[in-house]
Amino acid sequence: MNDIWRAAKLDFSLVKPYVKSICFTMVLPVVFAAVNRSLLTGISFAMCFIAMTTGYTFSVTEKNSMERLYGILPIRKSDMVIGRYIFIMIMGITALIFSLAVHPVILTILGESISAFDHISAAVIGIFLFALYTVFQLPGYYKLGSIKGRVFMYIPVAGFLITLLFLTKVPVGESRLLFTVIHSPVLLMLSTVILVIAMYAVSIRVSIQILKNKEV
Repeated sequence: MNDIWRAAKLDFSLVKPYVKSICFTMVLPVVFAAVNRSLLTGISFAMCFIAMTTGYTFSVTEKNSMERLYGILPIRKSDMVIGRYIFIMIMGITALIFSLAVHPVILTILGESISAFDHISAAVIGIFLFALYTVFQLPGYYKLGSIKGRVFMYIPVAGFLITLLFLTKVPVGESRLLFTVIHSPVLLMLSTVILVIAMYAVSIRVSIQILKNKEV
């Protein structure tokens, strides 16, 4: 477990020069939420933006030819992969918490009413979208690298556009009814967490296998 945290800390040190850019990706969706007067849309946009920054660690590693350094570190490849996933998850959770704290305040100031249901549904969708983006992105980056794998950077964009299209087609009242019919809030959160864990478990396994098959 210590090696996993060391790997996660190493990734943080790699992207430290990009902290300002990452923070900006969390601020910009606030404007988007204010313009659209929707917490759900703002959270979806925030998760899209933060997911697009997941390639930073791969980009810095590839740009500075650090593959050999990673190869000689006394850390198993599986721990390196899990550490990177943990780092990416921390980024996503941080962005989600920031968005859930700031967006409702801005929307309330603008006269919008934000209910507990709005918070729960936004959190659930935010968690699911970020997981959906990254479980495909990370194995892609491990397989192709940051340059050839740039196409994976646009997965969140495509996902966000699809989500936005869905939100514009389904009225707010109907979307609330849909969530209410499918699950209770507690069951909805629980089922989402289980699904996300399963998705990451498969993604991590694939990434580990890809890295093990690579020559260092």
